[in-house]
Amino acid sequence: MQDPESFGFPKDQKELVKMAIKGQSLLEVALGEEPHVEIEHTCGGVTACSTCHVWVTKGAEHMSEATDAEGDRVDQARDVRMCSRLSCQARIQDDDVEIVCEIPAWNRNLIKEAPHD
Repeated sequence: MQDPESFGFPKDQKELVKMAIKGQSLLEVALGEEPHVEIEHTCGGVTACSTCHVWVTKGAEHMSEATDAEGDRVDQARDVRMCSRLSCQARIQDDDVEIVCEIPAWNRNLIKEAPHD
């Protein structure tokens, strides 16, 4: 990861290990139990944008297949690689596996509004 603190990682930590349940998306895992990983997801996880783009660098064979709709959205992301996925659509298909993904540093909504009180 290129800028870990901006995604909610503790200071001086570049990697987080999180437990997941078969069927969860990478986005659900990231936003789940503490510590949260702040992956942008502007459309709310409905394959309408590419803001939750990640690179699955290990364990892709344990993930769901990308749909045509996901492929169309991934093509709109920056720095697309062979291992690119939308974290909202990439679902874990097997138990007891290791999946590694990287979050590109530019994958942030820099104009996101703060919650209104």
